[in-house]
Amino acid sequence: YHPDINKDPGAEDKYKEVQEAYETLSDPQKRSAYDQYGSAGANGGFGGGAGGFSGFDGAGFGGFEDIFSSFFGGGGATRNPNAPRQGDNLQYAINLKFEEAIFGVEKEVSYHREAVCRTCTGSGAKPGTSPVTCGRCHGTGVINVDTQTPLGTMRRQMTCDVCHGRGKQIKEPCQICRGTGHEKQAHTVTVKVPAGVETGQRIRLAGQGEAGFNGGPYGDLYVVVQVQASDKFEREGTTILYKLDLNFVQAALGDTVHVPTVHGDVDMVIPEGTQTGRTFRLKGKGAPSIRGGA
Repeated sequence: YHPDINKDPGAEDKYKEVQEAYETLSDPQKRSAYDQYGSAGANGGFGGGAGGFSGFDGAGFGGFEDIFSSFFGGGGATRNPNAPRQGDNLQYAINLKFEEAIFGVEKEVSYHREAVCRTCTGSGAKPGTSPVTCGRCHGTGVINVDTQTPLGTMRRQMTCDVCHGRGKQIKEPCQICRGTGHEKQAHTVTVKVPAGVETGQRIRLAGQGEAGFNGGPYGDLYVVVQVQASDKFEREGTTILYKLDLNFVQAALGDTVHVPTVHGDVDMVIPEGTQTGRTFRLKGKGAPSIRGGA
């Protein structure tokens, strides 16, 4: 693309872009800035002002980013594929009776999850055998790929296409998990539901999700609460409402009546002249707060 050799009208612009790419590749600080911020970071234009740096956009070319991508293929191995990774989280819906949500309860829940294979203990290899070091990446999980560019040969790292980043190959896979190291298993766990829960609230059970990868920990189980409606009561947070029917005489002259609560029946005095819609408060007869206190 040198303009003294290539007489194409756009050769000079292209040559400048190639030079810019080479400077970035050659300078570790610029290379790091480009990886994080793009061409604006490589040229010191990231966050420099209200407008910032818009990058290269030469006519007829894709700009600096396209040149860089053509050298490096748009991405490689950005993290260690052999690093332990936590398993996926699971969600389970649980139905509670009205009173169970008020006072708390223990429930057993059963579900299926991906767990460590019991036959190969997670290795993925047939019992009596072991995975072997990958001959292509020599156990690193990544390979170097050389690309020819106008600047010469450029090298980048990519996930190994033979072991898929594991660093090991399984010559004889486990017949149960077929080399994955995981198998579907039935699992039962006890859920301690705290007093005062409401519909939509979640309870986290650490380590009760699915198996991790590369020796990583299990994910979590989130139990989502659904509370059944009561045929007697309504609930508004920690307040429980009960509708009491009185006859004309009771309301006019007053009376002592039995009132049901979730804590048991109580006697309540109705003063004379009570009007429809009046609210009486029975202290301590509502629902507890899940955060503590009444």
